[in-house]
Amino acid sequence: SALGAEQGATDFSRSKRAGDHALMESSLEWVILRPSVVFGRNAFGGTALLRGLAALPLLPVPQQAAPLRVVHIDDVLDTILFFLRPDASARVILELVGPHPWRFEELVALFRRWLGWRPAEQMRMPRWLAALGFGFGDAMGRLGWRTAIRSNAGRELLRAPSGDPTRWTELTGIEPRDIERVLLTEPASVQERWFARLYLLRPWIFAICALFWLSTGVIALGPGWDNGIALMNEGGVFGWPAAAVVVAGALCDIVVGLAIGWRRTARAGLIAAFVVTIVYAAIGTALVPRLWSDPMGPMLKVLPILALHLAALGLIDDR
Repeated sequence: SALGAEQGATDFSRSKRAGDHALMESSLEWVILRPSVVFGRNAFGGTALLRGLAALPLLPVPQQAAPLRVVHIDDVLDTILFFLRPDASARVILELVGPHPWRFEELVALFRRWLGWRPAEQMRMPRWLAALGFGFGDAMGRLGWRTAIRSNAGRELLRAPSGDPTRWTELTGIEPRDIERVLLTEPASVQERWFARLYLLRPWIFAICALFWLSTGVIALGPGWDNGIALMNEGGVFGWPAAAVVVAGALCDIVVGLAIGWRRTARAGLIAAFVVTIVYAAIGTALVPRLWSDPMGPMLKVLPILALHLAALGLIDDR
């Protein structure tokens, strides 16, 4: 379950609460564990977000963020193993939380020290900026992308209950690990630093790739129509064939952009974008070779576009 599920007003808390009640009303020998933010060597969800925020040179601190008692994943697993024993208690609800609370900015600073970076400057995040960020995360979520930056996560962060590990320790004998000590025993490597720096960039990379293709398609059918026809004429293609090529290219761009934006088709969309970019470059070279020496670099920009799409393919996995 989750810490504070009984009091939470978000869809996340309501779903946890409904699951808890369904289990408690059954005839099973149930045990309900309610952990705080779970921390482990592998980064996902809330702890991935903390690492991503730790990479920022200027840390936006949400107003009225509640302290967090982060719990280590090994403590959660040890507890599960304890209750799998035949002689373990049943019909028990336990809060799994760390030994002491951390303020939001303290926790991010702890990860930043672990990653080997100097302390970051802090700024109080205005509510409108937080709402904008969570709104962007919500939009990505509707398209199938997993992101910890959502409205539900923001509301849970602001109201995060502290919890109490006393009963947990009394019943199981497990002393929750201190996150600072754990980090000292597991030094960060370059992989962790790469992950932290890329975590908050990742959704923007996919959003920019999708919007790039959508916008080129729309522009080609709208204000860029005459320019497209002029380039085809310069390459020796006139009349309806020129118009057909411009329309086909525009529609292709729009389809590629939509495919990249939707999580389930993003990989295919990125591969299609890579292939289409190479085809466009070949056609442009054959028809209008002067574009390679244009001071605005319309053809030279193909190279960073290809590199960005390859980077996106490398970041596409969620787990």
